[in-house]
Amino acid sequence: MKNIRNFCVIAHIDHGKSTLSDRMLELTNTIAMRDMQAQALDSMDLEREKGITIKSHAIQMSYPHANGEIYTLNLIDTPGHVDFAYEVSRSIAACEGALLLVDATQGIQAQTISNLYMAINHDLEIIPILNKIDMEAAMIDEVSDQIIDLVGCKKEDILHASGKTGQGVPEILEAIVSRIPAPKGDPNAPLQMLIFDSVFNSFRGIVAYFRIFNGTIKQNEKVRFISTGKSYHADEIGILQIKQIKKPQLSAGNVGYIISGIKDSKEVRVGDTITHADRPGEPIHGFEEVKPMVFAGIYPIDNDDYEDLKDSIQKLQLNDAALVFEPETSAALGFGFRCGFLGMLHLEIVQERLSREFKQEVITTVPNVSYFAYTAKGDKLSIHNPHELPDPSFIARVEEPYIDAQIITRPEFIGSIISLCLDKRGRLIKQHYLTPFRVELQFELPLAEIVFDFYDRLKSISQGYASFDYAPSIYKESDLVRLDIKINAENVDALSALVHRDKAEGLGRKMCKKLKDLLPRQQFVIAIQAAIGAKIIARETISALRKDVTAKCYGGDISRKRKLLEKQKEGKKKMRQIGSVDIPQKAFLDVLKLDD
Repeated sequence: MKNIRNFCVIAHIDHGKSTLSDRMLELTNTIAMRDMQAQALDSMDLEREKGITIKSHAIQMSYPHANGEIYTLNLIDTPGHVDFAYEVSRSIAACEGALLLVDATQGIQAQTISNLYMAINHDLEIIPILNKIDMEAAMIDEVSDQIIDLVGCKKEDILHASGKTGQGVPEILEAIVSRIPAPKGDPNAPLQMLIFDSVFNSFRGIVAYFRIFNGTIKQNEKVRFISTGKSYHADEIGILQIKQIKKPQLSAGNVGYIISGIKDSKEVRVGDTITHADRPGEPIHGFEEVKPMVFAGIYPIDNDDYEDLKDSIQKLQLNDAALVFEPETSAALGFGFRCGFLGMLHLEIVQERLSREFKQEVITTVPNVSYFAYTAKGDKLSIHNPHELPDPSFIARVEEPYIDAQIITRPEFIGSIISLCLDKRGRLIKQHYLTPFRVELQFELPLAEIVFDFYDRLKSISQGYASFDYAPSIYKESDLVRLDIKINAENVDALSALVHRDKAEGLGRKMCKKLKDLLPRQQFVIAIQAAIGAKIIARETISALRKDVTAKCYGGDISRKRKLLEKQKEGKKKMRQIGSVDIPQKAFLDVLKLDD
């Protein structure tokens, strides 16, 4: 056990975590050169296409040290985007040390700070690394000073490396062995294994990834999952390399996988403890419960696919513990699910994975956040869906969630960023110069305002220099209203949204204009309205397709033409009464992109 080291790689997005991990795998000969590819640990096509890590990836390396001993290094590569911070927290719980990567060309960014504090709270040994030192724009001295100020280390403790060329990687491996402590634990104590991830294999059932804190597990032993109380046989255990390698036994300090033939996704929970059935150990304090930030309805295009979609989301949840869902129904879309996500990127990734991995084409409703409504009697209601909001006459007040946002940028963009945040109903709390060329801004912002396009707009006004990180804060009273979209006086509940009263009119106009462009014309007039309660605040009209019924009249009395027109008019009136408007699937998706 003294030769085991468990560590993770943490950094801001695009600071080179996956590339540096690739060089470590090369140097330790974990992957043969002929099998090597960029982002070797990123198993999803989606990760490679977008160039980001979505899932944490665990892998074991053997490192022959200069002192003649062979060390087992368990590396966990983590995502950098704020939407996947939950993945990072799970990885940190399974480690004793962390490599803190900082891009020498960009310096410390918002997510660097947030992930560092997460690691410090878990008492991890931090090894600061200055990456991308081979680049011309590298500011080695300046960024080193930033790291010293942040971490409180000495200058000689900072390692210099390049994930691209492999420079400095041997020194990193040496530092991992010398600085990160060996895992503590007793191989003879009752078994305690913490599940930090799981995947569904269609042939073998659920594969759970674990870290052993105490005890030893052998193949075919009977184990118990503490949260469900169910017992299974450990059909196969082993370690995680590029391929899973089967082992007869694993003891305290190790990271590995277990296959026990479980088919039901509800029986394996991330954060659960596995122990022996005949000699049970105490449960380990797992991870914090994930708090979804954004809610949206996901519906199958064909209602017959409901059960398939349910099965797909359950399997996806195994691999993505941050996804939460519950069934719901809609008058316009039928049966579907109300899903909770950590942000808009997370929603986009889930949608894409459902399409690629499970061949599920879905419709997504307008994303919104969760609110608290207090009735006149003092009851507290949790509102995840616009239709759950009671009648305004019964409500004493509505509270919406706020976040503490941290933006790090260059001084020349401060004015435009403050304007953007004030436009989003934000409040500037603090402004702090980290260096003469970098400034940290702290805002209090309503979560609902950053859901759609805030991040994109922030990046565009700061020319890509601003970094953004946030954490949930408190709920505050707010003047919220339900914005309904009516088509021919019928509510389309999939397009309803809860918005601040000041923003309702602008959003209503935009949605009506967008729908006018998206809906096909019918043989009768279609009225598209945005309403708050009974009050109509915006309207667009799609004119009817008309046939020229007077074309066959050549000359003659005007009364003949009028008779034909009156007959057509009556027909249109009747059609309008009995006609219905089908909203195309594409319209539901496109109406959300209001910034176009």
